[in-house]
Amino acid sequence: MAKYSYEFKRIVVDEYLSGQGGCNYLSQKYSLTRSLIQRWVSNYRHFGDDGLRRSRQKQKYTFEFKLHVVELYLSSELSYQTLASQVGMTNSTLITQWVNNYRAAGPDALRPKKKGRKRTMDKEKVIREIEDGDSEEQKELLRQLQEENLRLRIENAFLKESRRLRLEEEGLLNELRESSTASEENSN
Repeated sequence: MAKYSYEFKRIVVDEYLSGQGGCNYLSQKYSLTRSLIQRWVSNYRHFGDDGLRRSRQKQKYTFEFKLHVVELYLSSELSYQTLASQVGMTNSTLITQWVNNYRAAGPDALRPKKKGRKRTMDKEKVIREIEDGDSEEQKELLRQLQEENLRLRIENAFLKESRRLRLEEEGLLNELRESSTASEENSN
């Protein structure tokens, strides 16, 4: 999606509000969609200049706020844009996402999600816990798993290397075929 400057948005909104053209005329003049112009005008009317400026801060909304907005949307017949203006948001597409997520997975879909990669299990800590345990069966199981892991790593490395060699061999064969066809063409 193209990002438009505040100045450009302001020019389009001013032309609309001063009556120099309607949404259809301005959308053709500036190659914009009607809905985009309407959104800019609505944001300008409700929030003033701040409604046209891009926020450099990512706004975080609480679970309760999201749930309240979704319930408002579902219980009323307001459009996403109108509802966004009422609750003080300039981005109505967020409400659309919240409603779709709510319909697909229920209220838990609106809860904040953890960021980043999941932490891997500390292998040494797990091994120490098992080794410290009383059970000889656990120690034997750990030893068997470690051996199986080693065998599988070796097998994986072998298969990768054999595949690399096969591909390399096929590449050499292709080069030989190409060079022999090229020499046959040159001899004719």
